[in-house]
Amino acid sequence: MDIKDLFRDKLVLSFEVFPPKTDAGMEKLCKEDGELEKLYALKPDYISCTYGAGGTNVGKNLEVLTRIRKDGKTIPMTHFNCIGSTKESIRDTLSGYLDHGIHHMLALRGDFPIGWRTTGGDLNYATELVSFVRQEFGDRFTIAVAGSPEGHIESASYKDDIRFLKMKQDCGADYIMTQLCWDMEQFKRWFDEIRKEGITIPVDVGVMPILNAASTINMALSRNACVMPRKLCEIISRNWIFPNVFAPGESEEDVARKKAEFMEEGIRYTIDQIAEYRSIGVNGIHLYTLNRSGPVARILDASGLLNL
Repeated sequence: MDIKDLFRDKLVLSFEVFPPKTDAGMEKLCKEDGELEKLYALKPDYISCTYGAGGTNVGKNLEVLTRIRKDGKTIPMTHFNCIGSTKESIRDTLSGYLDHGIHHMLALRGDFPIGWRTTGGDLNYATELVSFVRQEFGDRFTIAVAGSPEGHIESASYKDDIRFLKMKQDCGADYIMTQLCWDMEQFKRWFDEIRKEGITIPVDVGVMPILNAASTINMALSRNACVMPRKLCEIISRNWIFPNVFAPGESEEDVARKKAEFMEEGIRYTIDQIAEYRSIGVNGIHLYTLNRSGPVARILDASGLLNL
């Protein structure tokens, strides 16, 4: 089965996992009755697996994807960036994925490691990576590319960002996987504008469940510069941990209570957001699971996504 074909007939449901850095983390994710098996039970159409800039933790990435492939419950998909990579190393690595039965990829430039100003490799943009993969492998890979509803932080302008997204399509991308976006009005504008600009490939929306205040703030501001709508800020404010969210100074009981209440409000927020995305007519929902099946199951059940 090919992911790009699924978009023709249904709302696609998918998950993102990350490869744990420790043996204990890998055991928790991949063991019998581990998090992967619990995610399979939610019947995703595919599961993607990240890896770090420059290929860090790529061995664990391949181990996770190989396990998913072997289990045969869903389609495995790798993230792939061109940081620090030569054309030869890209060719060799992707050939290795194909040898393991993995033929879906998210093609990224990748975030620069701290202190870097270029990719340090032969390819400098995701458009070049998509073109190179098509040149070297033809249609053996189904290729997703990233879309930034608020505009990539490094783009000269919002219009330029949409123009580059169109270039990714023209270079051979099969569908778009968006960066997280909590500003629904902006997402609607972006969704309308990319269609007006001739971007016709399916849009799979990246959704990060709101489970932890520190992680939410970090994800919004560390790399992406995402807008945090008033409603989301109110949830954070109601459950603020003093003196600050990263170094709690309150009693353990108060901290635990606020974290639990934040998660409950955050899950409801995520459920409401998914409903809005579906009303717009997106082609897929891609949940960042954070390797935690429990909250994901709650969100899908309340969102009506368990019976797609």
